[in-house]
Amino acid sequence: MRHGALVAVLVAFAAFVLPGGATAADSLGVAVVVGRTEVSTRLGHSFSFSTTIANHSPNPRSGLIAHLNILSLRSGTYVDPEDWSTQRTRYLETIPAGGSVTLTWPMKAVNGGSFGVYVAVLQQSGAASPPTTGPTLRLAVAERRTLNSGGILPLALGMPGLLALLWIGLRLRRVRAA
Repeated sequence: MRHGALVAVLVAFAAFVLPGGATAADSLGVAVVVGRTEVSTRLGHSFSFSTTIANHSPNPRSGLIAHLNILSLRSGTYVDPEDWSTQRTRYLETIPAGGSVTLTWPMKAVNGGSFGVYVAVLQQSGAASPPTTGPTLRLAVAERRTLNSGGILPLALGMPGLLALLWIGLRLRRVRAA
């Protein structure tokens, strides 16, 4: 099966089987397929994932914008999307009828916890139509709990120890002098 035919099959599946996919896909004539739906990483590590935006309409599609979004799946966790990726908005070239474009989204895990990442495709004109979104990428970021964060442990223990030794040395010196 050719790559184009495989993408067409995946797009048809995404548009009609995935929850909410058909309504949004029908409004723009495109579908968003995510290369993988789960990522596990560690705090501070970089990773990437890809999305394919496919035009399943009979006409070329132009003036589309793909935008990367991230949110915490736990309450109380603040997420600043700009910290996670510097490439969050992509202005797409014309996608021919039946064609597709694949985008790679580089990211860096800056918070620990569970997150949802998704790509939304909107019209550049700002027309009032619902965006087309792909399935959510579930992101699990293991928090790095360390006693020696940033190499500070020797300094945090060493300075009070050094001061204690200096104080003891001065006390002994005064006792001997007296």
